[in-house]
Amino acid sequence: MVELNERYSSRIGFKTMTARKGTRGSREAVRSSGLVKRTRPGELLVQSFLFFCAVVSILTTIGIIAVLGEESMRFFLNDEVKLVEFFTSTVWQPAIGKFGILPLVNATIMTSLFAMLIAGPVGLGIAIYLSEYAPDRFRAFLKPVLEILAGIPTVVYGYFALTFMTPLLRAVFGFDLVDVYNTASAGIVMGFLILPLVTSMAEDALSSVPRSLKEGAYALGATKLEATTQVILPAAFSGIMAAFVIGLSRAVGETMIVALAAGAGPAFTFNPFKSAETMTGHIVRISGGDLSFDSIDYNSIFAIGLMLFLITLALNIINRRIVKRFREVYE
Repeated sequence: MVELNERYSSRIGFKTMTARKGTRGSREAVRSSGLVKRTRPGELLVQSFLFFCAVVSILTTIGIIAVLGEESMRFFLNDEVKLVEFFTSTVWQPAIGKFGILPLVNATIMTSLFAMLIAGPVGLGIAIYLSEYAPDRFRAFLKPVLEILAGIPTVVYGYFALTFMTPLLRAVFGFDLVDVYNTASAGIVMGFLILPLVTSMAEDALSSVPRSLKEGAYALGATKLEATTQVILPAAFSGIMAAFVIGLSRAVGETMIVALAAGAGPAFTFNPFKSAETMTGHIVRISGGDLSFDSIDYNSIFAIGLMLFLITLALNIINRRIVKRFREVYE
């Protein structure tokens, strides 16, 4: 038994020495052939610049969080503010010491959901048409049109909602039922704003599906509709859901449309035809007024901004979980 161990260990040592000699020989061969890594100042400069950009973005995010946290703490540490009331009360009237954020959150969610009701189905339909059905000429025409929608200033969308969508809703549902400022009008127009974003991301997800899956479905006798609904859409599900969540995040943070068309006063209502103020709209209205620095009204802006940040962060976390859970990897 001892002899076998000695023989085995000697063989291992011999193989290790041979491998080392082979590695040294290969290194010497590479050096002799001139294939040695050389320092390129241009590449180092580009790499340093990219690293600098990444550091700047991280530091900017940290700075925003620090400012929101510091200013929000001044608001929450005020004797007039109660943390439980802030998250549960349905009245937001700083003049009388009422700080319930639910009306602002409710209006924000309503307008965002209305936006996704427009951008979700329509954007997915456009993406399917562009990736599977549209001729090359029409695709080349439709994509620039969507890019034009994305480039229109949001203040133009706001006045469009106020001067076109609201009169249209009032003519259809009645002037007594629909207020001049309402969350439905703002949400519908917001859906057209985020439509290019949802369409572009959904189309990228559909186009990334391997062609072999489509050809396999056609080989089994599937029609184009069956291949799209039963093969391509399930394969691109994670990307499509990511497009919806990012579009929802974009809708939550929209400002000018809701500031012009949704309303200028907090109201806890589930009626989409009534006036209600969102979190971003309230920040715009209050910050444009005559507020003294470090007053409770002034600090409340940062508390609302912190809530917006947390909502957006939660949506991004959900987006990453969905992508990680349903991502399909093909070889």
